[in-house]
Amino acid sequence: MSKLVIVESPTKANTISKFLGKEFKVDSSFGHIRDLPKSKLGIDVEKDFEPQYVIPTSSRKQVNKLKKEAKEADEIILATDEDREGEAIAHHLVEALGIKDRLEKGEVKRIAFHEITERAIKESLEKPREIDENLFKAQQARRILDRLVGYNLSPFLWKKVMRGLSAGRVQSVAVRLIVEREEEIRRFKPEEYYTIINNFILGKEREEVQFQLAKINGKAIAKPGIETKEKAEKAVADLKEAEHVIEKMTSKEAKKNPLPPFITSTLQQEAVKRLGFSSKKTMMLAQRLYERGEITYMRTDSVNISNEALSMAGEFIEKEYGKEYKLDKPRRFSQKSKLAQEAHEAIRPTKPHMSVEKIEGEKDEKKIYDLIWRRFISSQMPQAIFEATAIEILSVEGKEKYISRANGNLMKFDGFLKVWKSNFKEQMLPKVEEKEVPELREVKAEQHFTEPPARFNEAGLIKTLEENGVGRPSTYASIISVIQVRSYAEKNENKRFQPTEMGEKVSNLLTEHFPKIVDIGFTADIEEELDEVALGISKWQDIIREFYVPFEKRLAEKYKEIDKKDIMPEEKTDEKCEKCGKPMIIKTGRFGKFMACSGFPECKNTKKVEGGGAIVGRFEPQKTGLICPECKIGEIVSRRVSKGRARGKIFWGCSRYPECKYASWEKPAELGGPDKKENKNKKEEADE
Repeated sequence: MSKLVIVESPTKANTISKFLGKEFKVDSSFGHIRDLPKSKLGIDVEKDFEPQYVIPTSSRKQVNKLKKEAKEADEIILATDEDREGEAIAHHLVEALGIKDRLEKGEVKRIAFHEITERAIKESLEKPREIDENLFKAQQARRILDRLVGYNLSPFLWKKVMRGLSAGRVQSVAVRLIVEREEEIRRFKPEEYYTIINNFILGKEREEVQFQLAKINGKAIAKPGIETKEKAEKAVADLKEAEHVIEKMTSKEAKKNPLPPFITSTLQQEAVKRLGFSSKKTMMLAQRLYERGEITYMRTDSVNISNEALSMAGEFIEKEYGKEYKLDKPRRFSQKSKLAQEAHEAIRPTKPHMSVEKIEGEKDEKKIYDLIWRRFISSQMPQAIFEATAIEILSVEGKEKYISRANGNLMKFDGFLKVWKSNFKEQMLPKVEEKEVPELREVKAEQHFTEPPARFNEAGLIKTLEENGVGRPSTYASIISVIQVRSYAEKNENKRFQPTEMGEKVSNLLTEHFPKIVDIGFTADIEEELDEVALGISKWQDIIREFYVPFEKRLAEKYKEIDKKDIMPEEKTDEKCEKCGKPMIIKTGRFGKFMACSGFPECKNTKKVEGGGAIVGRFEPQKTGLICPECKIGEIVSRRVSKGRARGKIFWGCSRYPECKYASWEKPAELGGPDKKENKNKKEEADE
């Protein structure tokens, strides 16, 4: 009996084929094989939002191959991922391969698993299930919602702002968060404050210890610190003349618990913090590890761990680190998110005994694996135990009483920190006695200024989206990628997001005129409604209708109401066009301000504005005055990619192209770009 197993990727197919016998043939669909058409809306709004799916040209050859293999097979097994996207691929395979009748006869089966191991694959083959149509409908509803927003709102932006722009349902919320943070930073007014630092010599060994003033006359100093220079100077003067005595020394045991194993969002956040990887790169590397069978499924918001994995982890920990590092019983983590539905287990290594030294793979794949492995293994190790100490010194000068405090930590048992490295620093305080008189060595007031809220990095943006219920595990990486590709936000030198001028204009326009589209609460509510579709509680058409009817009406009103000149005003200049003599005006394009001839479209002359963006009329190259490092003849010019996925992205290349093919995504160091010698993350950034 011949059996055809269909998965999404060739790598996954190759891994699974190693576990199955000769009667199995394993092939892949290369991802989605049906989708909404690119050239039109593809949704019949009048027929209850019926989607009109097509097989993309790029998938037709593989579909024909799978059709032939399906005809020759006695049984067809759909083994796509266990989430909404995977369920949708399984559904579309049935439709595209024309095997619906065979599904009804029981010749088509659906299996799902959370890890690509021999045990998991064989167990799933013994327990096939039906395609979960509710999961598919939830995926379909999201796809249709996003298509309705994108295909209706983008042309509106073309007409009222400029051509080439696009709007997305979830990405617009992310851009709004970035824009609002930037506005907070602009409004921020720094406030001066002071901290008082005292150095005392104390204890039998007469050690010098740094203290900080904590209380004045029994009242704790409010954060961020002493508000005026006068108060700080008075405190310093009083402390210099005061009598000092150790008021008390306290010591108590403190414990720190390990974190749960990774879910999608926490893996992305930690990879940003510890490795400097983008969320897109992190998911790409994790996908490879999953498809090779080294980690469990990487799109999940569940912190559950299987009994078998817990048992294996415990055995490994005892063998590797000793009995004192093994828990009496496995630690289980509760699910904080009520929306956990993408998969059934946390991200973990499939073989806990396999540390990073024992697996194959590229350097960056190993870095992600090591992060996942350490987080999982440490989650099954004991608490770290510290001795937390504190010394308080009372200083009295006349009627004024001051309390200065120093804190210390001493590691008594590292526990899970043996595996999960942290920035814990030991600071041992000397043993002292109450009523001991310390010697004041130095006292000083340090001036500070409050700082504005930090711009989002990828970790912070993902955390905020997750906390507000916006998006799902499978969407975070694509959201962050798309807002940069569309030039609505850029990363600065600190890898933090700043909105572009166009990003701010579009976000402010949507916030004012389409508030629901960019409303965090509304977007989160839709996510919950999609979850209800996945659970079979709600009809997907009802959710679409409730959103689309008022949206369509509002869109029609705004076409009439909004004038492009109010959003994109043109600035007059005294400069004349050198080509036709007409006045030049300043316009705002997708990449900033530029000067253009008022005689457009008859005259298409454009010029760069100092401090503005590049000329965007026809992606014209901009001179830099730098000699090409490769041919030593041509000049380095900046260009923007004119087509494809990287459309609009700047690169630097030789003016003699195609004779000289030198090109780089990196801005030359002479123009403020990164120094190649210091750019340790060059390869990572190139890979992204």
